Amino acid sequence: MNTTFIYNGPIGLETRHDGPDNGEVVILLHGFPECWNTWEKQIPLLAEAGYRVFVPNMRGYGQSSKPEDVTEYHADELIKDVDAIRRYSGAEKIHLVGHDWGAMVAWWYALHKPEHLSSLSVLNVPHPNAFLKTLIKSPLQVLKSWYVFYFQLPVLPELVIPMGNYFIFRNVLARTSNKGSYSEADIKELVRHWRMPGAMKAMVNYYRSAMRSRPQPKFGSQVKTPTQILWGENDLALTLDMAKGSMKYLENGTLTIYPDATHWLAHDKPEEVSEKLVAHFKAFPVTAS
Repeated sequence: MNTTFIYNGPIGLETRHDGPDNGEVVILLHGFPECWNTWEKQIPLLAEAGYRVFVPNMRGYGQSSKPEDVTEYHADELIKDVDAIRRYSGAEKIHLVGHDWGAMVAWWYALHKPEHLSSLSVLNVPHPNAFLKTLIKSPLQVLKSWYVFYFQLPVLPELVIPMGNYFIFRNVLARTSNKGSYSEADIKELVRHWRMPGAMKAMVNYYRSAMRSRPQPKFGSQVKTPTQILWGENDLALTLDMAKGSMKYLENGTLTIYPDATHWLAHDKPEEVSEKLVAHFKAFPVTAS
C-alpha cells in the first residue's frame, strides 16, 4: 500500500492506494471520528480481488487539508474531493463505498454525479431524506443525535474532546462497538490523527456545516446507481427504520442487516463486509455500465 497526495484545487487529500493499475477503481470513504484505517481490513482483500483501491483521509483528517471556513465542509464541496480522486485515477466510472460521514458524502455523490458510478455501497447511514424525515417525526432520534447539536457550540467541543487523551472518543468507540472490534493499534492510529493540529475543529465543522445549511440534491432524491446498504442493527445513533426507509429512494437497491453488529460495521464484520463489497462490484462491473 502506498500513500500519495491528490489535489482538488488547493485541497490536498492524503490518500492510501493499493491494487493493480488496470483494476476497476474503488474509493472508500471513512466517517467521524475515524480516518483511513476504517478500511484497513478491506483494502488488501479488495486489492487481491483485482480492484484498484483509493482510501483518502477526508478533508480535515490526517495530513489532508483543513480549511478554516465552515462552508468548506458542505456536502457540495466534499463530493468535489471524491471526484478529484476519480479524475486522478483516470477512471470514468468507479465503485464508491462510504461509512458514517463518508456514507453521507457517497449518497450525495450518487445524487449529483450518477454518471460516474457503477455501484454504491453505504454502511450504517441512511439516505439523506430518510434521515431528515425520521429526525422530524421521532423524538427518540433527536435524543440519539444530541451530539450534533452539541457540536454547534463555538470552540467548546474542540476544547473538551482532547481531555483525558481523547477519553470521550475512546470511550464511545469502546461502548458502541462489539468487543474486540478495535485493536490497540487501531486506537493508537486514531489518537495520532486526533492530535494533529486543526483536526478537532475540522472534524466538528462537518456537523456545523450540515446544520447551518440544509443541502438540497440538485437532481432529485432518487438514486439510480445500483446500491447496497449494509447495516449493523445495534447502532446506538441511527435506527434501523432509517435504513428501511432509504429503500424507497433506490431504483435498484438491497438492504443487508447484521443483527449482531453495530454502527462500526467495517470493524465488527470485516470479512463479511469485504465479501459483500466484492460481490456487489462483480454484479455491477464498470465494463457493463
